[in-house]
Amino acid sequence: MPPAKKRTRSYDPAKVRSAVLAQFGHVRDAVRTLTPAQLARPTRLGDWTVRELAVHHTMALGMLERHLAEQEPLKQEVALLDWPFATAAAAGQVADGTRELAERVGDLDALFERRATRTAELFDATADTRLMPTRFGAMTFADVLVTRAVELIVHTDDLNDALPELGVPYDRQALAACTRLLADALAVKAPGGSVEVRIPPYAVVQCVAGPKHTRGTPPNVVETDPLTWIRLATGRTGWAEALDAAQVAASGERADLTALLPVMS
Repeated sequence: MPPAKKRTRSYDPAKVRSAVLAQFGHVRDAVRTLTPAQLARPTRLGDWTVRELAVHHTMALGMLERHLAEQEPLKQEVALLDWPFATAAAAGQVADGTRELAERVGDLDALFERRATRTAELFDATADTRLMPTRFGAMTFADVLVTRAVELIVHTDDLNDALPELGVPYDRQALAACTRLLADALAVKAPGGSVEVRIPPYAVVQCVAGPKHTRGTPPNVVETDPLTWIRLATGRTGWAEALDAAQVAASGERADLTALLPVMS
């Protein structure tokens, strides 16, 4: 995976904790309304149904309890900006675990209730600086929670894509954290200062090797909204598709991110 040489931006741990709980609550409120027909609908995630997607939301937080029960590592092994590049290696294992849990669980509402309650308890008992094991190596609890915000926002968008009638809300702080981490990951993947990527109101990063912009209007600019950026960064939307739909504005000869996307898969 690319080394995380870029200085990691800071996230307010209290806001991230609140955002994670709020976003999970939004999904929980939506899932409890679903009919059997809606739960059986396909999603854009391969052969996953809505039911499997819903179960996966609980797994995004369930990993906290599982790994916090293990012995605390002696040192941090994974930086926050390493995480987006590591996730693809575990995709198959995660998919298998999701299907297995979906087959075992009968009462989705009870599953969400247990996970919400247990997560709140863990938040009360765990310091931000506590090191915890993950699939990819030891991370701080505060950093892991930023990754949980990313997981919940990305999969909330998957849920809204599968069931547009739901209109599940996106918590503002969770959406901001997701947008910023994926934007910073792009800057790690393509270090440089020749292209400015703007994702108002949450992030602006410079990336791509070449002449560095210092003042005035940058010669190479990409601008899009947070959800479009998240879809681009995770491969839910293609660059050409977003341009054709006028969801991205790109100017300058270097302002083509096709070769750099997705950032996280």
